[in-house]
Amino acid sequence: MALDRAGQADAFDAIGNRYDEAFPHKEGQLASGHWLAAALPPGSRILDVGCGTGLPTARQLTDSGHHVTGVDLSPVMVKLARDNVPGGTFHQLDLAELADSGLGPFDGVAAFFALLMLPRAEVPHALRMLHGLLRPGGLLALAMVEADVDDFSIPFLGNAIRVSGYLRDDLRQVVREAGFEIAGEDCLAYAPASTDVAPEMQLFLNCRRRA
Repeated sequence: MALDRAGQADAFDAIGNRYDEAFPHKEGQLASGHWLAAALPPGSRILDVGCGTGLPTARQLTDSGHHVTGVDLSPVMVKLARDNVPGGTFHQLDLAELADSGLGPFDGVAAFFALLMLPRAEVPHALRMLHGLLRPGGLLALAMVEADVDDFSIPFLGNAIRVSGYLRDDLRQVVREAGFEIAGEDCLAYAPASTDVAPEMQLFLNCRRRA
């Protein structure tokens, strides 16, 4: 995968705590996180990809008795996650570096809105990399925004970021081709608290690694 994330980390460094203020009431993410936490044995190792501030997912998973490792490209987000979730372990790390990080293997992975920061050409590679970090039968909780866009620049809380998305049938196909079976899914409309961010349709897939 390419390593050019020019501006992406800088944008989230600048956003900091305003991210959680702009995206409150994350019912879909909490529900998918609950599935992941409940479906795994207590004390499982879970990777939180694009952990952000650690809220709500890393805290939810650690509160459920799991060992959470979070990674994020933004050093500001990593610091916030460490402050918010002292029971987790957090690293500033590019998604593309995970395969050689020595952090795995994991019983579960949470990837909530992290892969939408990649160009579409990189998403299948990222999913196969996450597949490789999971033990056989491991679980993946994945969320994306439904949108037919590829590496598209958008205004985001006073900054510019580049995002990609899929229509839901296309997302299912990409996930299955990466070696996952889909155990459940949900779709809900979400309106951020900030008028600087457009309403969106969020897709949640609960997946299991095929051997």
